[in-house]
Amino acid sequence: MSDRVPTKFVQTLLRMAGDKGYDFSVVLNDAGLDFDPLNEVAPAYRKEVSAMQYSRIYQSVLSLLQDETFGTSGSELVAPGAFRMMCYCIISCNNLGQAIQRASEFYRTFFDERSQLYVNFSDQFARVGYRTAAREGRPRVEAADAYGLSTWHRFFGWLCGRPIELKRVDFAGDTPQRLGKYEALFGCPLYFNQANDLLYFDSACLAWPIVHTEHSLREFLRTAPYQLLMMESNPDGNNLSAQVKAMIGHDFSEGFPGFETISRALNMSAPTLRRRLKREGTTFQQLKDEARCDAAILCLDRPELSINEVAMQMGFTDPSAFHRSFKKWTQQTPGQFRAERGVRRSG
Repeated sequence: MSDRVPTKFVQTLLRMAGDKGYDFSVVLNDAGLDFDPLNEVAPAYRKEVSAMQYSRIYQSVLSLLQDETFGTSGSELVAPGAFRMMCYCIISCNNLGQAIQRASEFYRTFFDERSQLYVNFSDQFARVGYRTAAREGRPRVEAADAYGLSTWHRFFGWLCGRPIELKRVDFAGDTPQRLGKYEALFGCPLYFNQANDLLYFDSACLAWPIVHTEHSLREFLRTAPYQLLMMESNPDGNNLSAQVKAMIGHDFSEGFPGFETISRALNMSAPTLRRRLKREGTTFQQLKDEARCDAAILCLDRPELSINEVAMQMGFTDPSAFHRSFKKWTQQTPGQFRAERGVRRSG
């Protein structure tokens, strides 16, 4: 998990806006960036930005362009909001395999051939990626190529509430500069000059249940790609705890999913779930507190929300109760937290 994103990803978004004639200075100001990401020789230039800053820029630019593909598609034929609609099409699937197949079908319907999602399942491996066209003038693998595949990898893990261990990643381009960065991103063997850009993972993962609902999907889309950037990428983590926390979600304005509801969704009895969580050193209440703390931090980073509005979104009818809980979670009041992060209330 990393709270930092290469500034080069910001450059890609700003160039997309600039090519359409948009002035992105307001976008940078709203995201709290005090330097020009396109001027790498400026004294104030930084090679990385925070995940939240990147997500704010992403949301602003993609709102301007009316496109929500996470930058994973180069298609000019995609209908606005296609990624959002694809998410709603797959969120009701029973397992990851069904979701990937349905996503592939969606992309065949709405995307041109360059951007269709290639899927091939065997008894051993699931292969997902792109049938990559010839790379005229750019034979070397670029950061955008890796970012596209990494985004899909993390999105699949988000759907299941746990990270997916990659066995191999193929790229159609030549070996990139700074290879170590790519190896760290995927944590598996990388192969270059291959036929397609592909992720390989164990086919057993295809049976993993989808743990999210339309309710948690709405919150995901509102802050995307923040949750993907902040996802735990270590497959050796506490998988059941991660699944339960993912099912609890980030939007508590309409209450929490009950323990019985979650245990049924995981196809186990409530006593079994309680026992397995205890074995992992946690409880349902502790996971609820962690999820609500994570969600509160996300909301407090949004300057357009007052602290009282954040409290309501966290399900607190009494703002003072939210203050007490947040201080218990973080040893800071919401106001102190905002002051330390430099978040200034807007509006």
